[in-house]
Amino acid sequence: METIFTTERVRPLLAQVREFVHSELIPLETGFSHHKLGEIIPVLDQKRERVKAAGLWGLHLSKEEGGHGLTLCEFGQISEVLAHAPFFGHYVFGCQAPDIGNTELLHKFASDELKERYLKPLMAGEIRSCFSMTEPDFAGSNPTRMATLAVREGNEYVINGRKWFTSSADGATFAVVMAVTNPDAVPHQRASMIIVPTNTPGFNIERNIPVFGEAGEGWFSHSEVTYTNCRVPISNIIAGEGMGFRLAQERLGPGRIHHCMRWIGNAEKAFDLMCKRAATREIEDNVMLGEKQFIQDFIAESRAEIDACRLYVLNTAHMIDTVGVGNVREAVSAIKFYVANAFLRVLDRAIQVHGALGVTDDTVLAAMYRHERGARIWDGADEVHKQNLAISILKKYGLDIKQKAKELRQFRQMMAAEPING
Repeated sequence: METIFTTERVRPLLAQVREFVHSELIPLETGFSHHKLGEIIPVLDQKRERVKAAGLWGLHLSKEEGGHGLTLCEFGQISEVLAHAPFFGHYVFGCQAPDIGNTELLHKFASDELKERYLKPLMAGEIRSCFSMTEPDFAGSNPTRMATLAVREGNEYVINGRKWFTSSADGATFAVVMAVTNPDAVPHQRASMIIVPTNTPGFNIERNIPVFGEAGEGWFSHSEVTYTNCRVPISNIIAGEGMGFRLAQERLGPGRIHHCMRWIGNAEKAFDLMCKRAATREIEDNVMLGEKQFIQDFIAESRAEIDACRLYVLNTAHMIDTVGVGNVREAVSAIKFYVANAFLRVLDRAIQVHGALGVTDDTVLAAMYRHERGARIWDGADEVHKQNLAISILKKYGLDIKQKAKELRQFRQMMAAEPING
């Protein structure tokens, strides 16, 4: 759907991408389930070559890197269209997570040596990558707390730790690992991001974690990974020691735009299936499901929610393009929980309208739900984003909750240190 953010540059690309997705990718969805991904990868790789031949590869890249130089706001609209093929679109066009985030990270912060070795083949689609930050023993919403250590020995880092939900580790060539390099520094300067090739001795995928009973594979995997005396050159660090938290914030800002626009495209997909079902499913003689008022309510609410989400996210992307992600943190938090919840409501309604059919793999809806229920958890749980947003807003009204908490901690530490006089 065109908006005020649809530029003359992106309009013809949207038409080309939409045609490719609907003619080449959506027909592959019938009976699709994550555990069948390996069977279809050769077909998808052929589609990738067709995308490259059409000049549509890497639409998120700059012109110098072989892309079209689209802004984040422009590419967001492409991302929505790609999500109409929920499990294939982004991979076939070379912009699936976490590769797109790692590409942006390496482009902005990696050394020339790392760009040559890892970024170039990643952008060309010759290799895949994974992102390894979350640990099972610590809250994923607080990236300042982790146990994985990278100890410097001579010209190498020796990495030991345990990660899980390392996105797309299965089949990846390298991992971007967040590990503590400066344990005595202040919390936000303890960790760094380091590239670890997955063929490094001591890098082990322990398992692909089952999600709703289904362990994905390839770029749809969430892996538990152990690092046991993994040795990598110190030159594999990205941007320098202690930069991990800052890099995580830089990566997650645009990343949440990508997630949200993908969820909006998924919501449009679910909405389309819901409306088709409502218009064609006969429940009585010559009475269609869509004639029932509660179904009409589902459709009306869904249409309004999707359209509101789209404008909210594109406006946030436009602001990032114009004033930088550091000035739009409130909106980035807000769109993450707002869009995730709206999408899941639309998806749930679509499943409900399909009845028992909706929970089978005869439609793509059940697979979408298995994969995307995590939307309210990935990249920070909803509750954390809501809390951060509210704290930021209240500070403008004179209530500095973080400062009060800091003062309370200092007071308690002082009292604990005071000797007790009998």
